Amino acid sequence: MNDQERILKNTVERCRERGIIIPTYRQMKNPELTPAPVQKRLKGLGLWDLDPLNLFRITWKNEPVASGGGFGKVNYMELPSELTGVKARIILLVGKYFPTGAHKVGATFGPLVEKLVTGRFDPTRQKALWPSTGNYCRGGAYDSYLLGCESIAVLPEEMSQERFEWLRDIGAEIFATPGCESNVKEIYDKAKELKKERGDEIVVLNQFEEIGNSLWHYAVTGPAMEEVFNQAAGADKTFAGIFLTQGSAGTLGSADYIREIHPLVKVCAGEAQQCPTLLFNGFGGHRIEGIGDKHVPWIHNLRNMDMAAGIDDEAAIGIMRLFNETAGRDYLIHEAGVNPELVNKLDLMGISSIANMMGAIKMAKYYEMDESDVIFSVATDSMEMYRSRVTEEITKNGPLNAADAQALFRSCLPGLKTDYMIEMNYYDKKRMHNLKYFTWVEQQGKTVEELNAQWYDRDYWKRQYAKVDEWDEKIMEFNERTGLLKEMEK
Repeated sequence: MNDQERILKNTVERCRERGIIIPTYRQMKNPELTPAPVQKRLKGLGLWDLDPLNLFRITWKNEPVASGGGFGKVNYMELPSELTGVKARIILLVGKYFPTGAHKVGATFGPLVEKLVTGRFDPTRQKALWPSTGNYCRGGAYDSYLLGCESIAVLPEEMSQERFEWLRDIGAEIFATPGCESNVKEIYDKAKELKKERGDEIVVLNQFEEIGNSLWHYAVTGPAMEEVFNQAAGADKTFAGIFLTQGSAGTLGSADYIREIHPLVKVCAGEAQQCPTLLFNGFGGHRIEGIGDKHVPWIHNLRNMDMAAGIDDEAAIGIMRLFNETAGRDYLIHEAGVNPELVNKLDLMGISSIANMMGAIKMAKYYEMDESDVIFSVATDSMEMYRSRVTEEITKNGPLNAADAQALFRSCLPGLKTDYMIEMNYYDKKRMHNLKYFTWVEQQGKTVEELNAQWYDRDYWKRQYAKVDEWDEKIMEFNERTGLLKEMEK
């Protein structure tokens, strides 16, 4: 028995002991395909419960309830022109109803599972290390727990306290690195240090380079967008745009899927204008928790971009206050004319979700989109992990009053301008792609040959995303070996 088969045998035994059945990408895309016995047992589980069966809830289609829910349609919210100030329809997929309250449980599923089912990760002796600026290490710690693995979370010390408290509660080993959201290199450096100290005990699952991250979004998030468009947009509407903050570039994998169906769609990658890496090869710190900067992720397909846009973090924080303080909500309802039912749901948008909304508005204005155009983005997570940020703002500046709310609304929503935007030509895209060299080839051990293949080989990204069928086959073979599903179906 070779080492890989021995590790696979250990993993099968661990999963059998702990009752772990792994869902396929196809089931996460279409959860109605989840085996009936699993669906029945989920009726007794909370959405965040630390039960392996909640792996089957890594989908956009969970019933939006805290416990006992089944599956339905994709969770999304549409933002009206009274709020956005633009004619185009802006639709956000809602991540709140994933386990952990963020879609990063999907982004972390692929990198870990593909190693588990092929004997390249031994859960009986190895730890999964998740370098992150927040939700990725939360998703990784959650998936690790459900898959019978120990985890290590590495994230900046200035991230919200809710993140650290949640990670401690789940039992992850935590390392806080210097800096804020944009201090990604410090995370990499700590991961390297731990790997050097502990060797084979650690497997680093870096969201910025793991193709399983963007592959999950290609296979699950992209189809979810297309399903909502077909259901809600109408036959005379155009799938006009996708705006997503760059972050790890994983969610932008959904744009590769959509481009195959709607080749004329415009795709915009956003970043904090206080750290304008794509726009100006720049640097800096910012407050939009949920996106990392100062480099271009290895898994970002720059060829598929049309635009880059900067989002002002102060405006994003202002909108956070507008959406979550009493005076702000009162203004939206009574002065701006926003439906109270929607206003009561605005806490479904965390800080990076607000940045995505702002980018979609800027994109609609730049391209002069109208009622026939639909722009998609994602509400990655909700305010559940950011309540302390609202408290900090109130403590520092006092609560909003009616005049504050009016000023914030007018300047940060209908008053958004199309500054800090580049409509990218061929050489803009190539310039941004070439920035990968300094992080990935010089620092992280990637090769120039693969860097060039990402740009010049027209089939490079297609081959990466085609792996989804291969992984589904491996997952089904793995579940066959544990025998748990067959036992459950008896």
